[in-house]
Order: sequence, then structure tokens, then C-alpha cells
Amino acid sequence: MVRRRVVVTGLVQGVFFRDTCRRTAVGHGVAGWVRNRADGGVEAVFEGPAERVEQLLAWVRHGPPAARVDRVEVAEEEPAGAVGFAVLPTR
Repeated sequence: MVRRRVVVTGLVQGVFFRDTCRRTAVGHGVAGWVRNRADGGVEAVFEGPAERVEQLLAWVRHGPPAARVDRVEVAEEEPAGAVGFAVLPTR
């Protein structure tokens, strides 16, 4: 099990990034959350088997069709036993 926190910048709000991310994560069996940031970016945490988390990291590098991803920052974190995947309020 691994846990990664990502911050994605570019045209990532108003393009169904969060909902598509949630559906993609659930489809891959990855737990965590995603939310918009006040600075216009999107932040997410992915937790699960390393291969599946890597698949989500590959997905966020392009996002949904209407998105334009300029930058992805990835940080490793200790797994916390996350269950399910949620869309959280903007922070």
C-alpha cells in the first residue's frame, strides 16, 4: 500500500476534473479524496496498491478531455488506511 498527495495546476476547475477523478479512482480500487483549491488547482490523495496508484498518477497528468494540465506535484505520505473515495469541499 502506498499513499500519494498530488497538486494539479492548469485548466483543472470547471472541466469535471474532480468527478472524473473520483470515478477513475473508484474504478481502479483506489481510496482517498479530491478537491478544488482556492488557487485554481486541484489537490488529491490516492491510497492503495502501488500499481493502481501509479495508474491514477498517470491519469492526472492529462485529466479529463476538457482539462489542460500544466503541472503535477507528487508527494509521498504514509498510508493512513483510507476507505472509499470522496469529493471534498474547496480549500
